[in-house]
Amino acid sequence: MVLVRVHRVSSIKDPETGRYGKMIELVEETRIQPAVKLAGVPQESIMIQSMIQDLTRYLQSMGFTMGSLMKPKMTLFLTEEEYEMLGVKLEVNEVYELEFKNGSIIFKKAYD
Repeated sequence: MVLVRVHRVSSIKDPETGRYGKMIELVEETRIQPAVKLAGVPQESIMIQSMIQDLTRYLQSMGFTMGSLMKPKMTLFLTEEEYEMLGVKLEVNEVYELEFKNGSIIFKKAYD
């Protein structure tokens, strides 16, 4: 299982068939570890680390990425019919658990 965030959803038109569809770009969601209090580390350092983690989470929730934090995971090219059959409304900035099991790909909302 891996966490992915919907980075972009674009409308596309298949040049061969003329049918409309969607291009969905998924990026791997980075898990931010909570600040850990270590003996001998100044309290200010821990506070600054916590503030940076909070700012990073906030920026990610708004769709901003920090270059090295964004790792492309999967791009889907789906017709409108295929997107409907998927049964999951993939919205930009939503985070999903992506599970590969017995030849299937399963999407589940990560933070319900």
